[in-house]
Amino acid sequence: MINNQLEKINRLTRRPLTADEVYIFSVVLCDNETDRDCECFSDEALSQLQKLFIGKTGISDHDPRASNQNARIFDTELVTDDSRTTKNGKPYKYLKASVYMVRTDENRSLIAEIDGGIKKEVSISCSASRKICSVCGCDKTKTGCAHVKGKTYNGKLCHTILDNITDAYEWSFVAVPAQISAGVTKKLSFDENVQSASPSSDAVADIKACNDELRRDICRLAFFAGGKTASDTAVISAENLTTKQLIAMKKSFEEKLNGVSCEIQLYSGVNSSDNGSQDAFSMK
Repeated sequence: MINNQLEKINRLTRRPLTADEVYIFSVVLCDNETDRDCECFSDEALSQLQKLFIGKTGISDHDPRASNQNARIFDTELVTDDSRTTKNGKPYKYLKASVYMVRTDENRSLIAEIDGGIKKEVSISCSASRKICSVCGCDKTKTGCAHVKGKTYNGKLCHTILDNITDAYEWSFVAVPAQISAGVTKKLSFDENVQSASPSSDAVADIKACNDELRRDICRLAFFAGGKTASDTAVISAENLTTKQLIAMKKSFEEKLNGVSCEIQLYSGVNSSDNGSQDAFSMK
């Protein structure tokens, strides 16, 4: 087993590493369960992530500095757990990654924290170009619909299915997420006529939900554009903006990120064994 792992690791290194030089552990990156933000990955999205995450770096707290890199994914596996189903009644699937670190004096304490269960939660960042309404099947990146995530229609919970993953950026060790419900940044199709036509209470609630999602998008994009300081400043700036102004602000950050418009952050658990156990797994 170790020889096979070393072979895959050494495809990513400048020189061959030995078993004594590396520390190997596994991590659950994401799954197809509906999360707290009423979103889930499609099976196809998980398959795409399986390929895209090979070779991706591991950092801490999504701090993009090169000095913050501490691990790298060398293999991935899409696992189906036949003993359980998702909330939507589908076979439960999760994406498991095999990760290596080069043993150094500097990361000795990090390795000890992983083994001791202190460093456990991780978060991924990736790009999804399709967000499908589970009720009507529309792609919310192209058009809006009347269905609201979290509400029940004909006895089924409305949620968004994340599909067509175009890129995977990195994965991070995190502590307690600052924004537990932070997920995909949404491209909203918003009908401005709703605002000018004495909206109903439901319409007002929907507008507020849209604005709240836009503010979360702006916070996330600002972080990737300029770090925590830029994110904190953007939160303050966006607090009293109209929907139109929020959309314009979001677009400005997307342009800074070269058109990357979808950031996903999901939280799962590190598993130091290779058996795919979900004891430490939690989403977002």
